[in-house]
Amino acid sequence: MPLLLNIESLNAGYDNRIVLRDVNMTVEDEDFIGIIGPNGGGKTTLLKVILGLLKPFSGRIDFSPGGLQMSQIGYLPQVALGDTLFPVTVEDVVLSGLMLNKGAAGRMSRNDRKRAAAVMDEMGLKQLARQALNELSGGQLQRVYLARAVTGSPRLLLLDEPATFVDSSFEADFYEKLRLLNERMAIMMVSHDVGTISTWVKSFACINGCLNYHPHSKITQEDLKTYGCPIQLVTHGDVPHVVLHKH
Repeated sequence: MPLLLNIESLNAGYDNRIVLRDVNMTVEDEDFIGIIGPNGGGKTTLLKVILGLLKPFSGRIDFSPGGLQMSQIGYLPQVALGDTLFPVTVEDVVLSGLMLNKGAAGRMSRNDRKRAAAVMDEMGLKQLARQALNELSGGQLQRVYLARAVTGSPRLLLLDEPATFVDSSFEADFYEKLRLLNERMAIMMVSHDVGTISTWVKSFACINGCLNYHPHSKITQEDLKTYGCPIQLVTHGDVPHVVLHKH
């Protein structure tokens, strides 16, 4: 698979506090990597460094020559449900995913609107296009933000706890949409719910200050202990899930 980015000897953090230490990894086309680890371990920090939102203390992060560009990275951050008071529609939000390549003063063309309509249809949002954000459920809202992240046809999609507000009854549908997206883009997804995402991801990156790469979708409790990821078993309905301790 074509290489999208290469990270070498990366050290990063905030002020003088190192959060990520000597991180090395590569991301290839059509990778689907689950990013797991305890709170404060550096998962979101890694995404911020890749996005250029945080300058590393040292090390390198290189995009492949003639390959991935910053404008080809889609990003779905952790979304707070309270961030819906601004009076915009679903279509407005999805269209805003095209603004990165147009600039603040860019005007939306007919083709832009066709592209947004196609993505809304793919995400099951076609009937909600004119609906205001504050009228949506948590699961619907998360699909809107996912649609915004992929409207620009990224080659790499970064997701930070994307299923946080997805109702359990729609969880499988949400991950199925990610599986289909993975056919045309690489995905790096932060999650605490190891048990659920192991069904969908192709590999894991376990981050607890350092990064340990696990090249398989199946990961055992012994693997997690070896990688320094504390775990606990919880139940969603009648289904047991292995999740990482939040502390």
